[in-house]
Amino acid sequence: MNTGTSLPSQGSDQLPPGTWKIVSVAAVGSFMAQLDATIVNVSLPDLVATLHAPFSHIQWVVSGYLLALALTLPLNGWLVSRLGGRAVYLWCFGAFTLTSGLCALAWSAPSLIVFRLLQGMSGGLLAPMAQMTVARVAGRQMPRVASAMTAPVLLAPLLGPVAAGAILSVASWRWIFLLNMPVGLAAFALAVLFLPDDRHDERPRPLDLTGLGFLAPALVSFLYGMDHVARPYGQATLSASLMLFVLYVRSARHKGDDALIDLRLLRAPAFSVSAIIMFLTNGVSFAGQMLLPLWLIHACGVSPERTGLFMAPFGLGMMCVYPLIGRLSDRFDARDLTGCGALLSFVGTLILVLLAYNGLNVVLLALALLLRGGGGGAVGIPAMSAGYASIARADIPMATTALNIMQRIGGPTLITACATFLGWRLAIAVPAHVASEAYAEAFGLLALFHGVLLFATRFIQPLQRKRQFGSN
Repeated sequence: MNTGTSLPSQGSDQLPPGTWKIVSVAAVGSFMAQLDATIVNVSLPDLVATLHAPFSHIQWVVSGYLLALALTLPLNGWLVSRLGGRAVYLWCFGAFTLTSGLCALAWSAPSLIVFRLLQGMSGGLLAPMAQMTVARVAGRQMPRVASAMTAPVLLAPLLGPVAAGAILSVASWRWIFLLNMPVGLAAFALAVLFLPDDRHDERPRPLDLTGLGFLAPALVSFLYGMDHVARPYGQATLSASLMLFVLYVRSARHKGDDALIDLRLLRAPAFSVSAIIMFLTNGVSFAGQMLLPLWLIHACGVSPERTGLFMAPFGLGMMCVYPLIGRLSDRFDARDLTGCGALLSFVGTLILVLLAYNGLNVVLLALALLLRGGGGGAVGIPAMSAGYASIARADIPMATTALNIMQRIGGPTLITACATFLGWRLAIAVPAHVASEAYAEAFGLLALFHGVLLFATRFIQPLQRKRQFGSN
């Protein structure tokens, strides 16, 4: 159904009629995709017990979802150019809701992982499709509606663990996925009613199938090889992934700006540093959200309901910092701002190491998570802005895809690294010292990644104050 919402003219200061209806539909899509990236973390110990699978397998319920989010991102422009933004959004929303129901019906760890991969593939396009839909209808008035689009990103890390804990206190983990069904169906109906038909606005674009064919299995085999690096087949898988990465690099160099990711962008040192920082920022955030509920439930004996509440300060820290990023960026250089944020996150993670050794202290835990959330919130946007400022305006679409892919693969990569390390330490640890050794050392590995992030922020090129991106 076409609502007749028209695109705003360049000189118009008024939002077209129906804009806020479209924004609300788009915000729901972003929120659901982000929520499902964090809501499962609290249920991981329960999944290990009920599905009778080792943690090294169950962690793929989280990392597989995050990986699927990243792998579908390059398909965004190609699908929109052929089907239209409205059709792609509806198909993704419907598939996301359907696969949520399949996750709830999973009978084993492999089946749940497969359904989560499918859920991630459909959810991976919800956030960029939501941003594109709102940008089209809002035009120059995009800043007026930007807060409504960023709210899901801020609320999901706060509400996800809390909602999961509340559900697990009265029902099984299956209801975490069933929760998506009524919300998804209602949002799908609203999308049919409110989203405008845009098929006539699109022009077909080519898709780098060769690059996708190399990069997707390279990432999957790399993570699988990391998870089984102690076994010969894991080492063979890692070797195969490296070969696929080499083949992708050769293909991308040959295709240039027609490649899935234009590697020529990485010749700009500032952009390369920005991509590395986005990778590490997302990685340490999701790896920490994976480790924390395991430690609280498994080692400290905290109930799932209280675990969700204990994790809330992380999202609260992000919510406190994000609204201030604009003002802070005007007063401080990107290198200093990201360095300060990375330092706060590093200190917060060191507190987690001490807590794992010495026992749970709720006040110190809240402080650690506030530092991690607030510090992480101060890193991403300034680092991304510094990366954009180092490239030409014509390269922005490709740069956006590259930065988003780097950011999204950071989560599953560091989750797999920390989960593999934790599983190895738990297997050899004496039961009485599980909390004081295995989890503390896993948090120590996470702190090491934070240290690398802190070091990387020192390579951000200083920018002129008050510089407006794109000005000449």
